Amino acid sequence: MRLAAAPEDAGKRADLVVAHRAGISRSLVAEAAARGALRVNGASVKGSHILAAGDAIECDVQPRPPLVVEAESIDIPIIYEDDDVIVIDKPAGMVTHPAHGATSGTLVNAILGHVGSLPGDPSTRSGQAELRPGLVHRLDRDTSGLLLVAKNPEALSFLSKGMKARHISREYLGLAVGIPTPPKGTINGAIGRDPHNRLRYAITSDGKPAITHYEVRERLTKAAELLFRLETGRTHQIRVHMAAMGNPLVNDPVYGRTDPRFELPGQALHAWRLGFLHPRTRERMSFEAEPPPEYQAAKQILSASS
Repeated sequence: MRLAAAPEDAGKRADLVVAHRAGISRSLVAEAAARGALRVNGASVKGSHILAAGDAIECDVQPRPPLVVEAESIDIPIIYEDDDVIVIDKPAGMVTHPAHGATSGTLVNAILGHVGSLPGDPSTRSGQAELRPGLVHRLDRDTSGLLLVAKNPEALSFLSKGMKARHISREYLGLAVGIPTPPKGTINGAIGRDPHNRLRYAITSDGKPAITHYEVRERLTKAAELLFRLETGRTHQIRVHMAAMGNPLVNDPVYGRTDPRFELPGQALHAWRLGFLHPRTRERMSFEAEPPPEYQAAKQILSASS
């Protein structure tokens, strides 16, 4: 692709301008720059190159090969299973579904190895139905806890509609730095990509609506265990909202800081309770899973620290 830097592009990074103007991901532009295929006025540049108005930009973007989800023999903690649904206690550190950079060892790979096949949701964007089969919702890689998976198209359709209608209840436990004030409340802040760092999310004026209810469950030493209830399910929602309050989650490497005292792979966050209407019987089902030992150990350290 070829384009010229407009006056409003002056002073901006080349990779940001190309990604925005071309409507592609910044990571694809970064890959092109690493190959020497991002050029400004004929010279290869890094993605961080600062543009001037009128600069001639060329970028040779190579499309990524399509991802294929393979069934893998991986043990996963199954809390409940019948012909329609599976409820899993996802370990912290496990990616939920394949993506570029994580094509195997994910929860979806493991579930496919267990059941053989899963339904795809035709309402998702192109390619996602194949990469996220059966998933009613997701959890961040380093968040542990309960996750609901549909085993057939009818169950997936019913539960996906229930998720959009907020009929599926989800409660989380998390360890936060400091003690929030007030100790109980609601955070209503739209979430979108951080304009300064595409690896992060932030509360933005043009983001998607996001509502988190929180309550201090136990006061610790310079920290607290909180109970969270979600009305929406935006990426990194609890982590972004708590960081915005000035109480980031303990050991969060993106929105807070890591702490060498803990053996947690990332943020101290656990999907504790899950409730939903069964897609076939319409019976209300509820499940609970205690946080993993690493979370419990971090809580104990925070309780004893001075």
